Amino acid sequence: MNSVTLLGSKRVHKCSHSLIILRRLCNHPFDGDGFEFIEEPLKKLGSDYDSTVDERLHVNEDWGFKQKQFSLRKGFLETVKLDAKRVLEVLRQDGPGLDARLVLGELHVRPSGLLVREVLFGILKNINCQNKTRCAKLAYKFFVWCSQQEGYQHTVNAYHLVMSIYAECEEFKALWRLVDEMIEKGLPATARTFNILIRTCGEAGLAKNLVERFIKSKTFNFRPFKHSYNAILHGLLVLNQYKLIEWVYQQMLLDGFPSDILTYNIVMYAKYRLGKLDQFHRLLDEMGRNGFSPDFHTFNILLHVLGKGDKPLAALNLLNHMREMGIEPTVLHFTTLIDGLSRAGNLDACKYFFDEMIKNECRPDVVAYTVMITGYVVAGEIEKALEMKI
Repeated sequence: MNSVTLLGSKRVHKCSHSLIILRRLCNHPFDGDGFEFIEEPLKKLGSDYDSTVDERLHVNEDWGFKQKQFSLRKGFLETVKLDAKRVLEVLRQDGPGLDARLVLGELHVRPSGLLVREVLFGILKNINCQNKTRCAKLAYKFFVWCSQQEGYQHTVNAYHLVMSIYAECEEFKALWRLVDEMIEKGLPATARTFNILIRTCGEAGLAKNLVERFIKSKTFNFRPFKHSYNAILHGLLVLNQYKLIEWVYQQMLLDGFPSDILTYNIVMYAKYRLGKLDQFHRLLDEMGRNGFSPDFHTFNILLHVLGKGDKPLAALNLLNHMREMGIEPTVLHFTTLIDGLSRAGNLDACKYFFDEMIKNECRPDVVAYTVMITGYVVAGEIEKALEMKI
């Protein structure tokens, strides 16, 4: 707690990606992964297009005009889906007796960003153990055919989808060739590129070589992160590569890059996961000395540590300190604490903080109830578990 007190009472400004980081940092056993950045689903791509149309609609307040634009947009999306369905059907028939590229030319389908994403995503979601090689070949055949059509150029997102297909199909050499091709054509390697590759190369035992390549790369576009090291650290956190996080952090310091609050949160969590509590606390103190106040995620990590350490009084003081800093504890903070205390076997403290959560008008969600019920079941207190009502 002394480390926390030294950090001062500066108010925290949350980042746009805070919820994503937080779910991963908590590593809550009942949450979904919550940080799967292989590819954007088609639904989100559609909403991005919708927002562009909506901006145009606001220019003209005439309702008839809006209806017309909405109809055009809806018609365009329906046309894209129909064209994608036709393309996928042709690709499925590709073989010795039918060259898909020739038939695609006869369909009179014009490639667009949405069409390419729809088709490639359709291939990606249908990959299984039996058709991996075929899916990789069909994706590449379609990808090349699109690039040969007049007026169309592949985007980074299109490359990422094919890379995801190659990763799923275990076509590692083809994956790297595609990355090189993307960079040669002037498209930047982004944080998402890194995430796709680290997932693949982590399984192949090449993670450290990959990290070194990205550290030295001059084409690595690391938005929305402050610098490339944070993007890399964040990608490694997604895959629980805690030892690699330590190594990258040391390289970052050697290169003279300063740590920010995101850096400290990730590295502290890695130290905790590796059982290096002395280094965890040193980093916490260092963070305060460098003028950084704990943020939403820092407090979540600390509550996790205090919970598993069975320190309910220190946790209560920390929750009060959060409020003093202007950060109101959320359901996630309370749930993280309760889960830690449950693992420590302190069910009385779990019940106390569960009631405190309700008193503070912080409505428990399904995960919070699940944590409480699981704690009671593991302890053999079935009646108390049954008393918990969502």
